[in-house]
Amino acid sequence: MADLFDTGSGDEPQAHPHRPLADRLRPQTLSEVIGQEQVLGPDAPLGVMLASGSLSSLIFWGPPGVGKTTIARLLARETDLHFVQISAIFTGVPDLKKVFEAAKLRRQSGKGTLLFVDEIHRFNKAQQDGFLPHMEDGTILLVGATTENPSFELNAAVLSRAQVLVLERLGLADLEHLTQRAEKELDRALPLTPSARDALHEMADGDGRALLNLIEQVAAWSVDGPLDPDALATRLMRRAAKYDKSGDEHYNLISALHKSVRGSDPDAALYWFARMLTGGEDPRYLARRITRMAVEDIGLADPQAQSVCLQAWETYERLGSPEGELALAQALVYLALAPKSNGVYVGYKAAMRLAKQSGSEPPPKHILNAPTSLMKDQGYGAGYAYDHDAEDGFSGQNYFPDDMKRPVLYQPVERGFERELKKRLDYFAKLRAQRNG
Repeated sequence: MADLFDTGSGDEPQAHPHRPLADRLRPQTLSEVIGQEQVLGPDAPLGVMLASGSLSSLIFWGPPGVGKTTIARLLARETDLHFVQISAIFTGVPDLKKVFEAAKLRRQSGKGTLLFVDEIHRFNKAQQDGFLPHMEDGTILLVGATTENPSFELNAAVLSRAQVLVLERLGLADLEHLTQRAEKELDRALPLTPSARDALHEMADGDGRALLNLIEQVAAWSVDGPLDPDALATRLMRRAAKYDKSGDEHYNLISALHKSVRGSDPDAALYWFARMLTGGEDPRYLARRITRMAVEDIGLADPQAQSVCLQAWETYERLGSPEGELALAQALVYLALAPKSNGVYVGYKAAMRLAKQSGSEPPPKHILNAPTSLMKDQGYGAGYAYDHDAEDGFSGQNYFPDDMKRPVLYQPVERGFERELKKRLDYFAKLRAQRNG
């Protein structure tokens, strides 16, 4: 079984007239790799490792089509290691054992093995542990590739023995460079106007392999003249945006949405909202998160914000999609432009910390009810001042435990309605000081 995955020293297959363009343009050296300077540059991690002749086990984390497999193959060539590629999707424990046995025999004959594991996060924790002894004794140099956050998907033991390198989606300049390389290989320019060329790059969405597949389709067309963006869009389907409702991208986009609202940027908020909806996110999840933003980041600076969110949520439930999503968008814009305060949020967290530190302190006896004579004899309720009978409706009594120094938990900001609440808080603090003077 291992032979099915074994691709030898890393040499490319022989030329074939029907080889896909992506295969024909596969870089032959690391210097030909487009993009990823943050990993491959002279002062970048891989550049330094190769210059020093000391390559460690690696985890490549990045989106599809950015060069993870290609870089791994070229690393094997640069370091004279035997390249073996497997996929966690199709490889079971018996297959892994055969791969490790073959690597041991290879090592005994003086040849090292670079084992490239695609989709390594698909292996469960026990299977990941199986790599450890072979990494430690030098049988294999592991290079794993994953599109998921390694912090969540990989064993701590594996991560401690490998360096995580982040590969980034290709930028528009990288995609243009790749397009020019493809045109040279095809020996003709693409029949596209400059704006259609830009649209083609946008369709690829940072995926170099997807771009080459699109280019191959465009190059096969017989057209009278350059196509404009509309004509291109008619002939080609835009690549689906990357979005996993249960994965890392989900958390990245909701973070971007939340921070755009907190940063009072309605345009950015609408953009990330739309990105999540087009990715298939449940609008009810967004309704819940939008309401949380009102409580956490607007708070009492605009007490109406929470009601706006709840009304938008209710409107969505009555209208459904897509009409109800407009109500959520309106709430989102309202939140982005509302005055911001996390005063209550900060105060609540401070109160929770204080409660955990002093959870056994009883309330002062004067604010305890005394329904029995025994409790009255113990002083329950004695000396309680009924605030409605006090001047200004404020007694200024202490409501914290007797042995606790009065803390300051809620500190309103000078924004929106909370500015008025701060005036009241300052007024009551002044009265309390006078009446307890």
